[in-house]
Amino acid sequence: MSETGAESRPLVRRLPDPTTASNVRYDPSLAELREFAAPEETTTEFGSASYVSEVRSRSADRTKNAVDDEFDDRDHELIDVAVDSTDDTELLCVDRRMGRHPEASFCCRLFVPVEHARIAYAWATLFEPADGQDPDLYTVQLPDHDETAIRVLPDDGFTAVLGSDYIGEAKKSFLRLFMYRIKQQGGLGLHAGSKRVRVRDDDGELRTVGQVFMGLSATGKSTLTSHGCWLEEPEDATMVQDDVCGLLPDGSVAGSEGGGLFIKTIGLDDEQPELYEAATDESAILENVAVDDDGTVNFDEDRYTSNSRAIIRRDDLESAASEIDLDRLDQVFFITRNPLMPPIAKLDAAQAAVAFMLGESIETSAGDPSRAGESIRVVGTNPFIIGSEGEEGNAFHDLVDALEVDCYVINTGYLGEESKDIGVAESVTILTEVARGTVEWTDDERMGLTIPRSVPGLDVDDYYVPDHVDDYDAALAELRADRRDYLERFDDLREELTDAVY
Repeated sequence: MSETGAESRPLVRRLPDPTTASNVRYDPSLAELREFAAPEETTTEFGSASYVSEVRSRSADRTKNAVDDEFDDRDHELIDVAVDSTDDTELLCVDRRMGRHPEASFCCRLFVPVEHARIAYAWATLFEPADGQDPDLYTVQLPDHDETAIRVLPDDGFTAVLGSDYIGEAKKSFLRLFMYRIKQQGGLGLHAGSKRVRVRDDDGELRTVGQVFMGLSATGKSTLTSHGCWLEEPEDATMVQDDVCGLLPDGSVAGSEGGGLFIKTIGLDDEQPELYEAATDESAILENVAVDDDGTVNFDEDRYTSNSRAIIRRDDLESAASEIDLDRLDQVFFITRNPLMPPIAKLDAAQAAVAFMLGESIETSAGDPSRAGESIRVVGTNPFIIGSEGEEGNAFHDLVDALEVDCYVINTGYLGEESKDIGVAESVTILTEVARGTVEWTDDERMGLTIPRSVPGLDVDDYYVPDHVDDYDAALAELRADRRDYLERFDDLREELTDAVY
């Protein structure tokens, strides 16, 4: 049975019309959704809602899509279970708009049982009202199903989420298809945050720089994207998008979420004061955060999971721009925690494609809690790619090359055997001076990378990686060989990109 065959094509037309179906409550307000979810709520000391889910991370190993996986009868049965359930289950149906860009805006429709209203409440907070648009994408989430399975029909725009009550599954069900649709239009979906920075250059002239940060959850993507860079008027730095966006062929970057952000809460009150303030606002929604019966919030306690989360509203962030799209992409930063990487290195287009394919990071509790902290590689730092990953790397190279985008790899972890930490202050200083164009670069033969000779406000000599690694040359040679072996797995990746391994 084919995804594009006679059986699956009318699938979304089998879903109920929420405006007339007697078992569906259509588009309730956020206040009404919170009221529906009241039986599961613990009200925090801040007056916000807190919930605890049974499933506390994405079920990546139980997710299949009909482009990359050959669906059998059982897969289609699971989809039918989701669709057929909408006939008689008491449901909430919420429509939201994902994206504002005229070339990248979709209406999303979520069906979820009334008793799991907290999922709809949190999800609806992340996106903006659809204002009567016809839906493009659909998700049916049935947390009480006795088997955990996520099945995606990309070309139908449909996702079935069975056996999981994790809010992140609803969120990513639509963002996954957002990125797929962008790729179909000749662009590329990115698991990335975007930022607009206005700074003075060496000549004292104001320049506007569009930046994108690519990284897995918990690597500092939200922190760097939302950081104000300690700038004062007329300079400023504003977060445009936090999690998923689309690079379009004209060089603009389309955002996806216009309502809120889905942030990790462990360590919030440390070096992320603005995110902390938003997470302690009455409008925030907490998921799996340690909250006592009297409402006391303990952000740093992993009582339920280290993947505790908060949904916060963009309006509560001073650093958030009013718009969610970038007019122009100028700089891409790949966030890594590889201890053999310098605080920052400048990459040519081929090396940038290598960085994209390597996606070097650490496993987080959002992906696989049992492996949290392990070194991993995820193409594009994007676990949600649909289609050939090698072709994704080719497309990234061609876009940044044609658009003349400057690309960098930035290490937000430490050097060597944890001998030199790279903190938020150091990373933000680097990012600000890169935006200003004040960093002086040099080609380092030993490292085989273009690294800073000088950065205003930072003693770069203290961060020279070979000084912090025993037998650095052997370690680097082993890393390069391992990287090449990894890249050679991707048959569709062009050879000249594999040869650009650094």
